[in-house]
Amino acid sequence: MPINSLTSLPRGRSRRASSWDRSGANHDWFEVESGETVTLMEHDGAGCVTHVYFAMMYPEIADYRDAILRCFWDGATAPSVEVPLGDFFTLVHGRVREIKSTMVTVNPGFGVSHGFNAYFRMPFAHGARITLEHRGPARLGGRIGALWYHIDYEVQEAPDKAEPLRFHAQFRQERPTTPVGAEPGRQLHDAVNLSGVDNYVALDTQGIGRMVGLVLQVDNHEGGWWGEGDDMVFVDGDAWPPAIHGTGTEEIFGGGASPAWEYAGPYTGFHHIDAVDYSGLTGMYRWYLHDPITFQRSLRWTIEHGHANNFGNDYSSVAYWYQTPAVAVTGTLPDRAAMLPRLGDRHDEARRLLEETVVAARELGGAAYGLAARHAAAFYTGEWDQAVADLAEARRLLGIA
Repeated sequence: MPINSLTSLPRGRSRRASSWDRSGANHDWFEVESGETVTLMEHDGAGCVTHVYFAMMYPEIADYRDAILRCFWDGATAPSVEVPLGDFFTLVHGRVREIKSTMVTVNPGFGVSHGFNAYFRMPFAHGARITLEHRGPARLGGRIGALWYHIDYEVQEAPDKAEPLRFHAQFRQERPTTPVGAEPGRQLHDAVNLSGVDNYVALDTQGIGRMVGLVLQVDNHEGGWWGEGDDMVFVDGDAWPPAIHGTGTEEIFGGGASPAWEYAGPYTGFHHIDAVDYSGLTGMYRWYLHDPITFQRSLRWTIEHGHANNFGNDYSSVAYWYQTPAVAVTGTLPDRAAMLPRLGDRHDEARRLLEETVVAARELGGAAYGLAARHAAAFYTGEWDQAVADLAEARRLLGIA
């Protein structure tokens, strides 16, 4: 909602769907079992979702990929949003990074819990339904097994004719991309790409609308700087060249040449960088709010994986856009095993220490639980060596053998 509309008369009334304890006690969470799909919010009639929040405590790293968020508008039986819960809130590779951007914020809790907030406006004319499917092998939320959530929305007597576009978000991945040419995994400048046919595709849709956001994730197996890939955005069936042609991956996300340190701003971020030599996991976001990518018939957002597509790395993405008519985004979500993030060395050791430390701290009670939680923070950022060291220190302070 633009701030200059706050003094105009409101059309609707505010509502919230949440995990509050219907008995009146303080068990204000949902328990989502393995294989279960729960309905988080449902409304018949017109309205608009304005804010989505969730939190867990001591979740598994894989929980952020195993929980699938879906949104259905206006009685549709197929979703217009289908994204893993963590990825929807800019979590890349299942690792937590705290950010304060315009559309998504990730705020700290007490080490093992974080608050995830999204502020996309999601209007509907005849009804809305938001569900969460859990594809993991055990209850969502790890040892605690709990999900806290809020979905704030407005209800209206009649649809807002000024808001015909519907919110969409879609997860895609290609693991790995197929390197093109005789020099895979090398930084190139003279190779030629004059078609874009081998590019990674983050969005391919037909209708009238605007693309408003992108989260991009790369797992760099090849090593070295991988980001010479240009974005090539084909608007309304462009023949070559595309209407929007960029100059490299870091430019899309507002960075200087080859970012080696993490940053996160209101509209752009390279918010996850594993290593200054560009190896390992990387994550980026871009909110196209002041400069949405508009289309009248179709939009195909693509990017090279290395210049002229010569890198074979794992790519995944979430695209966010508004369009009419609303379309289903099913059919591109891989199976669970194919989507699990790479955990790397020492994850299992760190997870075991976390489990043992938490169990012991809960038995000790009092401040022990909070101390253990604060020393577990590095586990959720994916820094396994640091997590092992921090949890060992927590055990020493707690007197745990």
